[in-house]
This record gives sequence, structure tokens and C-alpha cells, in this order.
Amino acid sequence: MKTIFIVDDSDTNLALAEQALEDHFNVMTLPSADKMFSLLEKIKPDLILLDIEMPLMNGFEALEKLKLNKSWSDIPVLFLTGTSNADIENKGSKLGAEGIIVKPFTSPVLLERINALI
Repeated sequence: MKTIFIVDDSDTNLALAEQALEDHFNVMTLPSADKMFSLLEKIKPDLILLDIEMPLMNGFEALEKLKLNKSWSDIPVLFLTGTSNADIENKGSKLGAEGIIVKPFTSPVLLERINALI
């Protein structure tokens, strides 16, 4: 079973995404980018759902750090965000994100986007 990391500082968003994906994937929920990087030392996921707006290290900073590491640079990343506009999409794309999913999301859309990538 493929593994997905969901990284979001909102317990509600973590729970909703986990509920949508848990029957299809091994899901690991993480409340911060720091926790994600700690777990990456042990487990390499097949995909990361990454919130953009988080304290300490935002999603853009986390994606930059991921792409600089040879061991992690090939992990597909989909951003989760409450706000999407052309600037956010362009910045994410330039940093290497596979796309953006706007919250609130629906389970079928989330599954479709993930299945297309892994």
C-alpha cells in the first residue's frame, strides 16, 4: 500500500484528508513541516500533501528544502491551501509542486489527483 504524508497545522484538515484517503493509502498525518522532516529520515512517502500556510516553516519553504535533498527531491508534492491565485500557483509550480488542491476539498477530487500522480 502506498504511503501519503498529510502535513497541515489544522487538526480538522488532517482528519478530513485522512478520512478521505485511509481506505486507499497508508496515511500519516503530521502537524508541521518539522515533524515531516523528522519522519522523512525513517520513511519515504509516495506523495506529500502539504499545507502552504503553517507557522515556523510554510509549505513553500518546506518544498524548497525537500527539493534540495537528493533522497526526497523526487517525492510528488501537492499543496493544500485555503486560498489559491495565480501567484500562489506560479510560485508552487516553479518550486516543483505537482499542483494545488483548494480547501475545502472533496474526497473524489483528492483521490483523483493523488491517483494521477502515484
